[in-house]
Amino acid sequence: MNYWLFKSEPSEFSIDDLANKPGQREHWDGVRNYQARNFMRDKMRIGDLGFFYHSSCAQPGIVGIVRVVKEAYPDHTAFDPTDKHFDEKSDPAAPRWYMVDVSFVEKLQQPITLQALKAYKNSFMRDFPLTRRGNRLSIMPVTKQQWEFIRGL
Repeated sequence: MNYWLFKSEPSEFSIDDLANKPGQREHWDGVRNYQARNFMRDKMRIGDLGFFYHSSCAQPGIVGIVRVVKEAYPDHTAFDPTDKHFDEKSDPAAPRWYMVDVSFVEKLQQPITLQALKAYKNSFMRDFPLTRRGNRLSIMPVTKQQWEFIRGL
């Protein structure tokens, strides 16, 4: 099993939005970074778990847990000129962008804030991608040790 962190602006799509979807399931679309795309396309598998992280908000932090329920497939929003994630260079015959489906597992009682995560300087949290300066990826890997430590918080 792999572990991930999925970032979303709560004004765009929040943990509550996912919890309120039919079947508590939704596709994770709109990823337009090649490294994040490669994580989804090449590494994510059904059953993988992920932290749901609210970004670009008053108090960024981990707010819940999701599970990958469908492996990567072409992101249809890239082909739709009316969608905000449209990419005129993406071709359905040779897709550039991919998405996975995730399902709601749980909402945390209290968010684990970015500020709190940065306070932990132990060896395995020092390398946590989210707390590294300049990291802007919307999807990033989490080691099992990091996952277990954060779940313990």
